[in-house]
Amino acid sequence: MQKAIHGITVAHFFETYREKLKMELVVGDRGLHRLIHEGTINRPALALTGFFKYFANKRVQVLGAAEMTYLKTLSQARQIEILEQMVKRGIPCIVLTRNYHPTRPMLTVAEQMNLPIIRTSLITMNWINLATLAIDNEFAPASTEHATTLDVKGVGVMLRGDSGVGKSECALALIERGHSLVADDLTVVKLLDERELMASSRPLNRGYMECRGIGIINVAEMFGVKCVRLQKRIDMVVSLKEWTPEVIEERTGLEENYYEMLGMKLPHIELYVRPGRDIARLVEVAALTQALKKMGHDPARDFNDRLIRFMTEQAGQPAPTKIKPIDREERPPMSD
Repeated sequence: MQKAIHGITVAHFFETYREKLKMELVVGDRGLHRLIHEGTINRPALALTGFFKYFANKRVQVLGAAEMTYLKTLSQARQIEILEQMVKRGIPCIVLTRNYHPTRPMLTVAEQMNLPIIRTSLITMNWINLATLAIDNEFAPASTEHATTLDVKGVGVMLRGDSGVGKSECALALIERGHSLVADDLTVVKLLDERELMASSRPLNRGYMECRGIGIINVAEMFGVKCVRLQKRIDMVVSLKEWTPEVIEERTGLEENYYEMLGMKLPHIELYVRPGRDIARLVEVAALTQALKKMGHDPARDFNDRLIRFMTEQAGQPAPTKIKPIDREERPPMSD
């Protein structure tokens, strides 16, 4: 299920990131319901001169040293006129950096039009950089997946499968081996910067797992706080499925499959659950294999290349300069 964020309130932004961004509310608490509609920050610049043609009015407005110095060159009447035009265009709030105090016209307009004015001790660029990351996280496309997510030796692994297939049991076995739980059963996924998927748990059930036949367990209390992570980038998806005699399982790993979330494609493998198989160990090996692939080492393709060279030498022909993977139909069966 994917959800789109159309806006967040100034109150949510202020309360969530107050400490991180060192913010304090100066005036305008009755305007904290105003909505921030765009996930970025704006410095008014030309708007302060009265040019509003390309004014980004849906963003948080930041006034630094340059803006405050310019405003103080204007008369109080002109300041009030400019600020009223900005507020009428629907700006959510104004942030003053470097602990600047709002001018008297600012206070007048803010009180009359319920505009929140926030102050921070950070310098302008530092505040903008931190605030951009924070607000981008709020506006990132998000969805929820019926899956369990873990950090396996630095590789973010999402376990999918039908209810009762053994996702939590597999996760529990991995946690016992020193890996970390991110989310059990329900994973919140966000697309950050349109390049990576970040998984996290809902605050209510963070650090808890449901084990059928036992009930709810607290992972941090049983295995230590190091076995719980707040969030982790998803690097691969593993789907657990019930084994049946008709199933044809991947034997070589040459075929690359993908699972799509929020427009991003992730490496995807399927593992079939049956008595005697150590699924947790297989997931661990799959994660390590994925880590090797990221480093440029693909065991399946390396072996395929060796096999082609061996067959070529046996036939008395020189090895080809460019190795081409053979089709599955032509590949000799591998012994168990």
